[in-house]
Amino acid sequence: MNIKIVGRTIGRVILMECLFMLPALIWCLIDREYDVLGAYGLTILIMLATAGLLLLIGRGARETFFAQEGFVTVALCWVAISVMGCLPFYLSGQIPHFIDALFESISGFTTTGASILPDVEALSRGLLYWRSFTHWLGGMGILVFALAVVSDKTSGGTFHLMRAESPGPSVGKLTPRLKDTAVILYGIYFAMTILCLIFLLLGGMPLFDSLCTAFGTAGTGGFGVKNDSMAGYSPYLQNVCTVFMTLFGVNFSIYYLLLLRRFTDVLRDEELRWYLLIMAGATAAIAWNIRPIEGSIRDSIHHAAFQVSSIMTTTGFSTVNFDAWPTFSKAILLCLMVLGACAGSTGGGFKVIRLVLIFKDLKRNIRRILRPRAVIALHVSRQPIDPQVLRGVNCFLSAYMLLAGTSIIVVSLEPYSLETSISAVLACFNNIGPGLDIVGPAAHFGTLSDLSKLVLSADMLLGRLEIFPILALFSRYSWRQRL
Repeated sequence: MNIKIVGRTIGRVILMECLFMLPALIWCLIDREYDVLGAYGLTILIMLATAGLLLLIGRGARETFFAQEGFVTVALCWVAISVMGCLPFYLSGQIPHFIDALFESISGFTTTGASILPDVEALSRGLLYWRSFTHWLGGMGILVFALAVVSDKTSGGTFHLMRAESPGPSVGKLTPRLKDTAVILYGIYFAMTILCLIFLLLGGMPLFDSLCTAFGTAGTGGFGVKNDSMAGYSPYLQNVCTVFMTLFGVNFSIYYLLLLRRFTDVLRDEELRWYLLIMAGATAAIAWNIRPIEGSIRDSIHHAAFQVSSIMTTTGFSTVNFDAWPTFSKAILLCLMVLGACAGSTGGGFKVIRLVLIFKDLKRNIRRILRPRAVIALHVSRQPIDPQVLRGVNCFLSAYMLLAGTSIIVVSLEPYSLETSISAVLACFNNIGPGLDIVGPAAHFGTLSDLSKLVLSADMLLGRLEIFPILALFSRYSWRQRL
């Protein structure tokens, strides 16, 4: 283990986070929130001191990253930025309990959107801005951003960082150089965010609300600036969010192919087809189920489409209290919580491509039972699947079920319903935000115990980094000195 390169990377990431925190000060100055401004000042001093110490430790480190360093660095970076990111909430006194502040920060960076705040609008705009901006930073990945702006001397090594942070069963380069890949990804991400912001402004949404909503939509986070999330805004603004939530749930390599005018490759993408098909089918089923509640077919389709897009892309915005919907609709939403969006998107969850691979493997095994001597290869989008990728999917599924089941048992110690425990864990593990019952869209996570909040915070990090980078921290093999 190269401790020096790990420390230096974390130090650089903390410095970047410090810079990203500066725009929030503008809103503090506009609103004359001098107590919050002081909290930011103290936070920045702590961050600079911590980063300086880590950079000092990492002085003279070799530039090579191996998988060992890559996974540990990514995990520790996300823990570090979450702890540093919670300090403005805590030091300002607006979230006086540290565990609550940490929960809110982790929820932001992991793009979960679960909140402990009973009254969001009571939070100052300086903190609301930072709270939403953490979604945008965490959506594509802060280390991917670092790769986009920092010189890439060791693209082969830093690939381990990108592999550990990027969602999906496999990670590929769009270009031969990793830095160019990161630049393209963040370029698309930034352009789509600006486009979303423009459409929100055209709908009459105030600038501050538009910025925070665009950050939450792009990062598929779901932190709102209103207590009713998106319910108080016009149908036009809700429809804008529906469209862009869906778009940000698509693998960003699809947009790169569109830029290259490789339309045939886009149409051949199986994950995209299944993603859109599942979303359309779920919308139709829920719209049919809730039509007596909503009163009209138009409203039913409108709210069903918004909620399906919000849950499947793991954004977590809401226009209605879907906890009051019939059991059939809630069951569909619960399944979508687990499924999630596409690999290589800003969405969380199990990922559509993993479901496709599992079904194809199941079909193959059934055929092997009937024809034991048959040689059957797996293909997705007309491309052969590496057996190692399939083994990784099965391993991920096993770890997912084990950790989610354990978390549900621990959270079940709360004096609430099983529906609350299961949905709280699934909502956090899959980076959704709102669950059902006590943690539904009209409620919050603040009533849970500190133990449950810590477990759910760990679930959010496990879900965002797709389990293995966090587990690597607890493996003795990760910390062995390389000979």
